[in-house]
Amino acid sequence: QVLVVESGGDLVQPGGSLRLSCAASGFTLDMYAINWFRRAPGKEREAVACMTTSNQSIIYQSSVEGRFTLSGDYAKNTLYLQMNNLKPEDTGVYYCATDRRRWCTKDPSVYSYWGQGTQVTVSS
Repeated sequence: QVLVVESGGDLVQPGGSLRLSCAASGFTLDMYAINWFRRAPGKEREAVACMTTSNQSIIYQSSVEGRFTLSGDYAKNTLYLQMNNLKPEDTGVYYCATDRRRWCTKDPSVYSYWGQGTQVTVSS
């Protein structure tokens, strides 16, 4: 059974950092790509970043470029989203998702397997 579970969300002050985790089960990180999405209050869900099976990171949002990075721990079968210099506009629920494909796409409708989400709140 394919499952992804997020964790690591929290309340943090602007300029702070968080590391979100996406623990995968039922597959390994070198089998399927995993995408991070977020839904800000009152906005549509948007793709943030994706890790392909060849360990290539894709950052979709120019607003997070240089601040967010992806890394995979293959021993723990977990994908991390390191978020630095957080801004209030980064606030939202962050989800990881996969769909049994090796490549990335930022279209959320093609993803079948979603985690429950983890809340990130950036506020002073």
